[in-house]
Order: sequence, then C-alpha cells, then structure tokens
Amino acid sequence: MKFLDQAKIYVRSGDGGDGVIAFRREKYIEFGGPDGGNGGRGGDIIFRAVPNLNTLIDFRYTQHFRARKGGNGAGSDRTGAGAENVIINVPIGTQIFDEDRETMLADLDIPGKEVTLCKGGDGGFGNATYKTSTNRAPRRADKGWPGEERWVWLRLKLIADVGLVGLPNAGKSTLLSVCSRARPKIADYPFTTLHPQLGVVRISGTEEFVIADIPGLIEGASEGAGLGDRFLGHVERCAMLLHLLDGTESQLVRNYRLIRGELHAYAETLAMKPEFIVLNKCDALTATQITAKRRALEKASGAPVFLLSGVTGAGLPELLRAVQDKVTAARQEEKAGIVGA
Repeated sequence: MKFLDQAKIYVRSGDGGDGVIAFRREKYIEFGGPDGGNGGRGGDIIFRAVPNLNTLIDFRYTQHFRARKGGNGAGSDRTGAGAENVIINVPIGTQIFDEDRETMLADLDIPGKEVTLCKGGDGGFGNATYKTSTNRAPRRADKGWPGEERWVWLRLKLIADVGLVGLPNAGKSTLLSVCSRARPKIADYPFTTLHPQLGVVRISGTEEFVIADIPGLIEGASEGAGLGDRFLGHVERCAMLLHLLDGTESQLVRNYRLIRGELHAYAETLAMKPEFIVLNKCDALTATQITAKRRALEKASGAPVFLLSGVTGAGLPELLRAVQDKVTAARQEEKAGIVGA
C-alpha cells in the first residue's frame, strides 16, 4: 500500500428539507386547519479515527464528500426524513486543518474519536408551525437551512512512542528490522527510506512500545534539502527520540550538531524531547576508536552514549531495556497528568 500523509478534500453537509403548506381536507370536517409538516435535517460530515488505517491514500482518489439533503415535509403534519450522516474514516493521528494549512480544526489522536466538522442544515418549518388564534390559516412555509461546506487539509502524524532520527545510512532501518517484525527496505545508499515505517518492539509479554523510522535528514532539511523535514511531524507525538550516528564517519560531533540544528529549526518542542544518543556500527570499529568517539560525543552532548551494532545485535538488549523504561515512565506521567486534570 502506498503511503500518503497529506491530502486536501472538499466536504459539504446536507441542506435541510423544506417545510410545506398544506391544509386538512376531510369529509364532514369543515375547518380542517393547516397541517403542513416541517422539513428533515440534512446529514452531517463526521470524521472518525479508526485503528485499521495507516495512510491517507484513499483520499487521493476520492476528494469530494457530500451529505444528502433532508426530506421535505408533507401534509398531515408529517416531518421529512432526516438524512444520514457521512462518516469519513481516517487513521489515528490525523489532524484536520483549514484551507490555510495553519488553523487546526481537530486532532483525532485516540481510537474511535469523532468530530463533526460540518453540521447539516435544519429543516424549514411547515405552515402548521405558524398557526395561532389570530392566524388560523397561515400560508407561510420556510425553505430548509443550507448546510456547511469547506475545503480542508488532512495531515497524518503517526502514533509512536519512540522516533528514530539521524543522517541517511545511519542504520535506522536496520535497527527497526532487528528489534521488530517490520521489514523496511535496507540498502547501502542514502535515502533508502522514502516514507515513515512503524514497528512494534516487544521486550516481554506485557512490555512493548512502537518505534517510528523516518527518512534521513541532511543539512538544510528545514529549507527543503533532500526529502526536507516534512516527515518530522511523524515523531512529534513520540515520548522520546533515538538519535543514531554512524560510527564509521569521521565527523561525528558535526553530524550530531547538524541533526540537532534541524530539529530546532523544525520545532523547539521536538528538540526538547528526551533523547538517547546511539553510536551505531560499532562492529566496524576498534576498541580504541569506540572509546574516543564515545568520549567526544558525550562531551558535545552532555549525555551518555549507547553503543550498538545493528548487524550483530551487540548492545541492543541494553538499549531496548533503557528505552522501555523511559517510555513506561513517560506513560505513567501522562496518565497521572490526565487523572490530576
């Protein structure tokens, strides 16, 4: 299935049905009076987050969604039928923006969460509504109220606990493949990963977390270089970041600062997330090289550095355990915050 994380669609709710002018006419009833019914309500446009979707590709082929008009009223005080709502299923983590692409209208980040984006128009009143003691035969009925319409942007931000960031060929896809059942494309050239990948890491029977691999960043990504920074939105919801660095590179500190700069350029909230620094491809380094590069990274970052070989798996259990502990602590803090609120 092709991955698509942005789409522009048109939505329109249904108009309300029209009220009618009618009078009761029955044999032996001389003054029947007005009995025109009201119109039915138009259908709403409702967005719903569902767990079995992970892309917006369906909206490339279907871009217009319209709800039906409510039924018109009828004589004998019959109200028109209300139109069915149009429910649009989207992946969990979908954000809905106005046409300006800046004003957020809704954030569907919980399974089953719904939002009514366009409400259907109310039905018009029939002439039975307007009868009074002084106006016993009103000849007035209203048209139904129009529905709402708008163009909106859908933007998908994947729901994951841990986000992988780093330069191209840092070994992010390899790490994802060895710690989960995900099978991303792996090759020895840059930008092998062209769209985000998700994997579920299971530490034990009850402990697990979701990890997201995004395409590699390069210098100037915030200005559109390479694949740009458009995929960084998929790690904005993560509890923490795993910053992978290729240990075989000679300018490790420069590479580390480069990625940190791109994170700051994208969003300060993203740059402030907890981060584990991982020196990858240690199987290709000597013990002396590992010690020197680790010390240099710790000095530049002020944080401990994990050692890892994605190929041999050396250092992987220790890294995953530390990540799981961090994710568990973040979940507990979030749960405590919700309960406290």
